[in-house]
Amino acid sequence: MAGTFITFEGIDGSGKSTQLRLLANFLRSEGGEVLVTREPGGTSVGLRLRAALLDALEQVDPLTELLVFAADRAQHVRRVLRPALEAGQTVLSDRYADATKAYQGAGRGFSAELVSEIIQLATEGLTPDLTLLFDLSVTESSARTRRRSEGKQTGDRLDSEDAGFHTRVREAYLSLAAREPERFRVVTTNGSVDETHERVKEIVVPFLEARGQIVSREPATAGSRDTHRVPQRESHAGLEEPP
Repeated sequence: MAGTFITFEGIDGSGKSTQLRLLANFLRSEGGEVLVTREPGGTSVGLRLRAALLDALEQVDPLTELLVFAADRAQHVRRVLRPALEAGQTVLSDRYADATKAYQGAGRGFSAELVSEIIQLATEGLTPDLTLLFDLSVTESSARTRRRSEGKQTGDRLDSEDAGFHTRVREAYLSLAAREPERFRVVTTNGSVDETHERVKEIVVPFLEARGQIVSREPATAGSRDTHRVPQRESHAGLEEPP
C-alpha cells in the first residue's frame, strides 16, 4: 500500500484524541493528505454500533462486546482504511486492533488466542505502520475522566469500570509496546497539551518524511526525554479511553 497507517492508543483520559486532531492539522498544513478516523464509529454502520456498545445504560455481554467491535472493524477496514491507504493517504485512527487486545483481552479476560483470531478475521492482516501509545497513571486517568464527565448525565459504559480493569488495560498496552518496539512509540502525557504535541511531531514527522509522505517546513524539536520507543518494563511498575 502506498499510504501510511498510524494509530493512536491509550487508556481513557490519556489525551490521544486531542493529539490526533492536533497532528492532523499540522500535517495538513505541511501539505499532507490526511484521513482522520476512529474505532468504533469510523463508518455509518460503526456509528450505530458505537452508540449501542458505549451506552452506559446498556447491559452488554462481554462476548457480544468483543464480536460487535470486530464487526465494526471489518466494516472500517474494507470501507475506509484500505481505500484510503491504496489512495496514498496518511491515515490517523483513534484506536484500532490493539484496543481489543487491551480492553477485551486483558480487561475482559478473553484468551489471547481467541482475540488474535477474531482480529485477524476482521482486519485480514492490516497492521499499522506506526502506533503511538499515550501513557499515564490510572489515578490521573480517572481524575481526567471525572473532569471531562462533569455536567453529563451519563458517562461512557467503559468509563465506569473499576480501577483494576483499567490497570489491566494499561499494563496490556505497555506489554504490547514492549513486544513490538519497531511499531510502538510510548509518549508520556503528564505535561501540557503543547508539550505532548511537540513530542508527537518528533516521532511522526521524520517517520513520514522517510516514507515520502510529507516534506516538512518545520523541523520537530529534538531532545525530548519523554518520547521513546519502549519504556523499560520496571519503569511502569505499580500500575485506561475505551475502544
